[in-house]
Amino acid sequence: MPRILPVAPATATDDAKKLLDGVKAGIGMVPNIFATFAHSPRVLEGYLALNGALGKGRLSAGLREQIALTVAGANSCDYCASAHTALAKAAGIANDELRQNLKAQSADAPTKAVLGFARKVVEQRGRVDDADVAAVRAAGFDEGDVVEIVTHIGLNLFTNY
Repeated sequence: MPRILPVAPATATDDAKKLLDGVKAGIGMVPNIFATFAHSPRVLEGYLALNGALGKGRLSAGLREQIALTVAGANSCDYCASAHTALAKAAGIANDELRQNLKAQSADAPTKAVLGFARKVVEQRGRVDDADVAAVRAAGFDEGDVVEIVTHIGLNLFTNY
């Protein structure tokens, strides 16, 4: 049982209602995590803004979801793993790959490098070394990509927690 119950979208008021109505219009439903964020409309607004900005970033929708799965797997967050599995499937990621992604594994070498880095960032609480970043670069990602990867990790840590 959640410690903080979600705001019922039907009874939300003012900014929370506007934001939740926007979520529903955009994705057809209001996930419980968004309804919980709505207790502080600024938290929901901030999350939606960062998530929206990252959606226009360099990383593909599939890789973003694979990072989310790795972070959820590292944190044993079944709620997020379930949600991101559905989103990853919609992005065209195969079931076998998704199961591997939860364990920071991938059949694709560049993806495996990113997911291994993501897992290490989570497990070591951001304390990675130069060699870890170099491995991501060697897999074909530049500094901008690394910044986005780390931001995706942080955004997913927020929802996992």
